[in-house]
Amino acid sequence: MCSIDGRAMTKNAKAALVRGLDEQICFAIYSAAHAFNRAYRPFLAELGLTYPQYLVMLVLWEQDGQSVKAIGERLGLDSGTLTPLLKRLEGNGLILRKRGREDERQVLVELSEAGHGLREKAGSVPNPVPCAVEDSGVPAGRLLGDVQALRVALLRRATGED
Repeated sequence: MCSIDGRAMTKNAKAALVRGLDEQICFAIYSAAHAFNRAYRPFLAELGLTYPQYLVMLVLWEQDGQSVKAIGERLGLDSGTLTPLLKRLEGNGLILRKRGREDERQVLVELSEAGHGLREKAGSVPNPVPCAVEDSGVPAGRLLGDVQALRVALLRRATGED
C-alpha cells in the first residue's frame, strides 16, 4: 500500500518523487487537459462557448433544472469557479438562474430556449477527441476507465477516505 506521508511508500513510489517532469503522471494529465482545451477551442468558438462553459452545458443537457451545488459536484468545481461561468452563460442567454421555491438559498439553473437550441448545434460540431484517441492506439473504453479510476482514487486520498 502506498502512503502520501512517505512511511509506507514502496521503492517505486519513492523513486517517482525524484523523476523528471516528463516522467510525472501528474504532468502528463495536466498537459493533456490543456491539449483538450486547445483541440476543442475552434469547435466551441462556433458555439460561443469556452471549454468549462461547454462542460456546464453538457451537464444541463443531460438533466435540466439542477442546483448550482449539484452542477458543481458533478464537475468537481467550487462555487467560486462555477458562479462566474454561470453568470456568463446567463449573460449570453443560454441559461436562467432562479431561487428555489422551498429554499431561497438554493439557486436552480435551467436551460433557456437558446440553451436548448444550442444542443442541436453542438451535436453537429466535430469532436476532435475520438480521432486523437484512435491515433494514440489506446482503446477509448480502457482509457476512459483508467482515467476515471485514477480520479476516484485521487479524490479518496484528497478527502481522507483511503
